[in-house]
Amino acid sequence: MFSKSISNDATKIHDAFNLYSTTNKMVVVSLLSCLAAVLQASGGFIPVIGLFISPFSTAPIIVCTIFSLRYGFLSYLSTILLLFILQPSELIVFPFTTGLLGLGIGFSFLFFKKRFTILLGGTASLFLGIIVVLYVFKFPLLGPVASTSFNVFTTGSILLFSLFYSWIWIEISVASFKHIKKFT
Repeated sequence: MFSKSISNDATKIHDAFNLYSTTNKMVVVSLLSCLAAVLQASGGFIPVIGLFISPFSTAPIIVCTIFSLRYGFLSYLSTILLLFILQPSELIVFPFTTGLLGLGIGFSFLFFKKRFTILLGGTASLFLGIIVVLYVFKFPLLGPVASTSFNVFTTGSILLFSLFYSWIWIEISVASFKHIKKFT
């Protein structure tokens, strides 16, 4: 299953996006950035339900990164700036977790063809982002579940979570490619 090749849908979407005018590209990327910011900020605006909506902010970043690495990074930065205005409390979460995961998976879809290598790319980006926030910045990202001092069990659990979460996003992305191709 993990050694299977993923279709060239990501490359086809990337190539179709390159045919757009610069203005159209900027409009699409800005709309996706706004969507990512609203989805991420929903955790602070809508009690309880918003926490289930905010992880979907990864999707627009994946799409923008598949469109173009440059525009994916631009969307990532734009979303961070929008979050600064909308929900500053999400500024530590988005850049190091959901946003970074979107960049990692989008990048992996463009450069790797096997599910396993794409999974490694997404897992590495999310794992490193969480580790940096937890152990370098000493920010209690996971609340009382994990302390900010290094622990092998916690680090292993974060690695397993990153692997599982990245796998879910890869499967969602592959299933969505057919619908995205219709628009490009």
